[in-house]
Amino acid sequence: MKSPLNALLEKQKVLVLDGAMATELEKAGVDTANELWSATALLAEPEKITAVHASYFAAGSQIATTNTYQANLPAFTKIGLSEASARQLIKQAVQCAQTAVKSSDDTNLLIAGSIGPYGAYLADGSEYTGAYQKTQAEYQAFHYPRMAALVAAGVDLLAFETQPNFAETQALISLLKDKFPQLTAWVSFSIKDEGHLCDGTDLIAAAQYAAKLPQISAIGVNCTALENIEPALHQLQTTVSKPLIVYPNNGDRYNPQTKKWQVNPQADSFSDLVPRWIAAGAKIIGGCCRTSPADIQEIATTVKSELAK
Repeated sequence: MKSPLNALLEKQKVLVLDGAMATELEKAGVDTANELWSATALLAEPEKITAVHASYFAAGSQIATTNTYQANLPAFTKIGLSEASARQLIKQAVQCAQTAVKSSDDTNLLIAGSIGPYGAYLADGSEYTGAYQKTQAEYQAFHYPRMAALVAAGVDLLAFETQPNFAETQALISLLKDKFPQLTAWVSFSIKDEGHLCDGTDLIAAAQYAAKLPQISAIGVNCTALENIEPALHQLQTTVSKPLIVYPNNGDRYNPQTKKWQVNPQADSFSDLVPRWIAAGAKIIGGCCRTSPADIQEIATTVKSELAK
């Protein structure tokens, strides 16, 4: 199955993904210090989401991930919204990205529907541990409404991102196969070190499992330290034939207990790291927590320079 991602890769060789949504919304005055996190903006300030997407496209990103990482039916109904209203908010997140696409001069842009892990809904840092257990049916019941709303709104593909729990990833892959057979997705794992998911699962074993489904168009890691990327790529490059996607945090350090970041002035720059990631097999490169349009511009400029060699 040829996905929109694969089709664009044939033209571009290496694609640039966008960066953090919450960081930019916070700069724009959105209060994300709650369980909805960046999805808070969907309630009253969707135009700020559109502006963030547009800023990443202007910086050189070719893929927008929708602001639905934390947007799911249980999270919205928990604050008193109806299920119908919750579904409409998820569709609105797609419309924000679509509006940004229409305002861009680039005709080769994609929208990936973000599917964050169940641990994100728990809002206790579980996406960094994977320390939760549900049955496959429970995971699928949680994720299906969001997936259906994203698909109905017209995303180009789905992004199963920041996945720390292998059982949940298996449930998502099964759901994609059974309920959305014409749709493709990438799988990006949340890892605690270069070789293991946060729940301890071997990265290679998890990647090989995901690679078996033709609908999975790329595999990689995100929301992890910069230093984990290159060694993880070396492992993935030798074991899976799918395009590899990486989008780490910017180098700052997050404390899930205090929910605060500490700036790391010693972090390596993207201009230094991106050439090494490309050499190690990365085909889609972007940023996760704390990254900005300036970071994505640095990535895009470096990718362009590397491809021109």
